[in-house]
Amino acid sequence: MTNDEKQSVSHQAGAPPTPAPLPLAGEGKTERGSPRAFWRRGEPQVWVTSAALTIMLFLIILLLWVVLWNGLGVFWPARVAEVTLKDGKKLLGERIRGQINPDTDVKSIQFKTGNRDLDPHQQDFHWVEDGEIRSIEFPPEVYVLERTENGNFYGFLRRLEGPDLEPSETPVAEDKVRFALKTVRRKSAEEIAPISEELRDLGRRLQNARRRIRRLEHRGDDERLAELRTGADDITRKSDELVGWQRRLLNELRRNVVVTSDAGGREKAIALLDVVRFYKPNEMGFWAKCRYYLLRLGELFWENPRESNTEGGLFPAIFGTVMLIFLMAAACFPLGVLAGVYLGEYAKDGPLVRAVRIAVNNLAGIPSIVYGIFGLGFFVYGIGGLIDAWFFPESAAAGEPVFGTGGILWASITLGILTVPVVIVSTEEALRAIPRGVREGSLALGATKFQTLVRVLVPMASPGMMTGFILAMARAAGEVAPLMITGVVKLAPQLPLDGEFPFFHLDRKFMHLGFHIYDVGFQSPNVEASKPMVYVTTLLLLSIVLAMSSAAIVLRNRMRKRFLARTI
Repeated sequence: MTNDEKQSVSHQAGAPPTPAPLPLAGEGKTERGSPRAFWRRGEPQVWVTSAALTIMLFLIILLLWVVLWNGLGVFWPARVAEVTLKDGKKLLGERIRGQINPDTDVKSIQFKTGNRDLDPHQQDFHWVEDGEIRSIEFPPEVYVLERTENGNFYGFLRRLEGPDLEPSETPVAEDKVRFALKTVRRKSAEEIAPISEELRDLGRRLQNARRRIRRLEHRGDDERLAELRTGADDITRKSDELVGWQRRLLNELRRNVVVTSDAGGREKAIALLDVVRFYKPNEMGFWAKCRYYLLRLGELFWENPRESNTEGGLFPAIFGTVMLIFLMAAACFPLGVLAGVYLGEYAKDGPLVRAVRIAVNNLAGIPSIVYGIFGLGFFVYGIGGLIDAWFFPESAAAGEPVFGTGGILWASITLGILTVPVVIVSTEEALRAIPRGVREGSLALGATKFQTLVRVLVPMASPGMMTGFILAMARAAGEVAPLMITGVVKLAPQLPLDGEFPFFHLDRKFMHLGFHIYDVGFQSPNVEASKPMVYVTTLLLLSIVLAMSSAAIVLRNRMRKRFLARTI
C-alpha cells in the first residue's frame, strides 16, 4: 500500500492525514548515485582509510612471512646433491637457490658445498651454470658432518683410525662411527671435563687473589702482600701445569679420527672430538627429519654459539636479552608511572609544567644513539667511575674498572631512560581519561586525595599504564645502538647470573639478540654462511618480544575486567 493510499484510508476513517516527511537539505536536488552524493556521504574517506589499513596489514604479513619462511626452514635437513660437471669434476652440496643472469639469460644454481678446509681457497658456496651440469644425483650414502669449526663436511665415511678405536673396514659402518664418537665423548667427559672445572675454579681463585693484592698495594699493607703473592704464584703454576696436561690429553684424543672423502675422492681425517653430529640426509624420512629439527631447536635454546656465532646455540644472547628487558622494566616503569601521576594529578598547569610535557614528548623522538652517548658519559664514566673510586679504588688504579666500564646495569638504565617518556605519556593520558566525577565522588565519601589516587585512580588507569609499558618493552627489546656503547659484546665469557657469589653480577658484559643480528649479518667474513643464522635470530627476537608483549596484554585485559565496575 502506498503512502497516498494510507492517507486516503486514514482520512476516510476520520483521522487527520499524516504529513509527508520533509526533504533533507540538498535532497531532491542531487540524485543518490550522483558524484556529489558520493563525496557528500564521505565514501572516499572510507576507501582511503580502509586502503591504508589494508596496506599496513599487508606489510606486516609480508614481514612475518619473510622471517618465517627464511627462519623456520634453516634447521630442516636438506638433501645433498652430487653434481657431475661436463668436464668430469664432481661436487657435493645442498641446493640453495637459482637465478638467471639478466644480461646473458644464463641460469646458475648455488650449492652449499662446505669442505673449506680441504683447500685454502675453498668457499662454502659455489655457483654453477646450468649448461655446465651433466647430471644431478642424490646418492643415499652421502653424509653431512657438523663440526665445531670449519663448517659442515659433505662426503663419504671411509674408515676409523686412532689409539682408542678398533680397526674398521672400508667403508666403515655408521653404527661403528656412532659408537666411536660416544667413546671419545665419554673419555673427554671423564678426563678433560674435570680438568676444565678445576681450571675454572683456579681462575676464580686467582682473580680474587689478584684483587686482594691490588687492595693491599693500594693501602700500602706490606705484611700480607708477600704471602698473597706467593699464593697467587702457586695458583698460576698449578694452572699452567693443568693447561699443559689438558692440552696433551686433547692432542691424544684428537688422534681418534674418522677418515672421509669428498666427491672427488680426496680424503680428509676429521677428529671425532670436533664432530658435533653426523647424518645421512638423503635417507632420512619425515619423522627422522622432525627429530633432527627438534634436536637443532634444543641446541639453539640451550647451547653456546660456535663457528664465529654462525652455528650452535644462542642461549647467552637469549638470556642477556630477557634479563635486559626485565632490568629495563624495573628501571623505567616505576619512574615513568610516578612522573606521570605527578604531572596528571598534582602538578598545577603553568608554563613550567607545559614545558615539561613538551620536553617529555620530544624526548620520545630523540635518536637512540644519543641516549647511548649519554649513558656512556653519565652512567659509565660518571656514576660508575665514582663507584670504583669509592669502593674499588685498587681496580681503578690498576686500570681494571669494575663499574666504570660497560655492563648490563648501565645498559638497562640507559634503555630505561630511553623508554620512560612513553610510560609517562601513557600514564598521564590514562589518568586524564578517568571522569572527573569519579574523583569528586571519592572525595565526597571522605577519602583523601592520596587514598583516591591509590585505591581508585591508579587501578582504573592501570590498563593504560600497561599499554605504555608494552610499547616501552617492545622498543627496548629491539634497540641496539645504545647497547653497543654501554656493555654489549659479541661473545660473553660469563653470564650476568651464575652460582658464584654474589650470584647477580650487574657489572658484567652481556650478549643481545639484536646485536647478534648486526654482528652476524654485517661483520661476518662469510656472509652467505651467516645468512640463515640472521633469520633464525630475527625470528627468535620477534618471538620473545611477542611472547612478553602477549603476557603483558593478558595482564592488562585482566586488569580491565577487574576494575571495569569502577569505571561505571
